[in-house]
Parts: sequence; C-alpha cells; structure tokens
Amino acid sequence: MQCTTVFMIVSAAALVCLACGTKVKEKKTSTPVRLITEEELEMYDGSRDGQPIYMAVKGVVFDVTTGKEFYGKGAPYNALVGKDSTRAVAKMSLDPADLTHDTTGLTEEQLQSLDRIFTGTYKAKYPIVGYTARHVLNEDGSPNKNFKPEDQPHFTMKEEL
Repeated sequence: MQCTTVFMIVSAAALVCLACGTKVKEKKTSTPVRLITEEELEMYDGSRDGQPIYMAVKGVVFDVTTGKEFYGKGAPYNALVGKDSTRAVAKMSLDPADLTHDTTGLTEEQLQSLDRIFTGTYKAKYPIVGYTARHVLNEDGSPNKNFKPEDQPHFTMKEEL
C-alpha cells in the first residue's frame, strides 16, 4: 500500500508538471532515488564487505560509503549508519538513545546545527539514494502532502518514473 501511494504521488507530480509545461531540472545520479524502508536501511550498516553504507538524516538517505573510514565497521561514527540518525546528528551524539529520527525537544541551536550539518556535510559530500518512509508518508501511511518529489535533490522525471 505504501509503495502504491508513493507511486501515485510521484505520478501525480509528473502529470502536473507535464500539464503546466513546467520543466524539471535534471541531475544525473548513478542510482535512482527511491523509497527505502527502515528494514532495508538496516542492511546497509557497514557490516558487510563490498556493500554500500547508508545513513539517513532528516529522512534523506545518503550513501556514505566514500567515508568508510568514518562510517564503516569499527569506525568512529558507525553507530549512525543503517538508520535515520537525525537526532544524533543534531546533538552531535553517539548515545544509543539519540540514534533516531525524532527531533522532539531539540533546542533551536541543535536544530540550526542539524540544518548546517545536513547541508554542509551530507548534501555536499554524499549522494542521495532515497528517502525514508517517514519522509514521504505520514505515521498512518497516508501521503505526506508537504513532500514534493520535484523539489527534492537529484529528482528527475526519467529516473523516478
């Protein structure tokens, strides 16, 4: 159901763009951007040789394999990979309690830090390979009306559809 809903959202966005003649910026990526489940994200935790290393921040999944010395098995920031570590990034924490997407209770300073690190480190250095279900869907599985595929980094009509 969730994948069907996401497909419908992407399809609707494509039709709107085609109907109004809007051109979408096209950036080439090596891997199509897609929805990645929490279970799938857990498989990319740096524990398997030869497999990519993924981590999510703010619901955006990055391939951090090129930073293997930081994120690989036994590396200092390995605790952050294979999950959405938004809270940990905001707090600059490796505490297991902070290894979550939940930003409830963060200070304004921590939220600003999160935005700086998200943009200046992750978006600047690592390719985006997908989005978590929480980014695209609401808790009840309904579409997140604020998610607009055409506004997302690395979105191209050709690769998404």
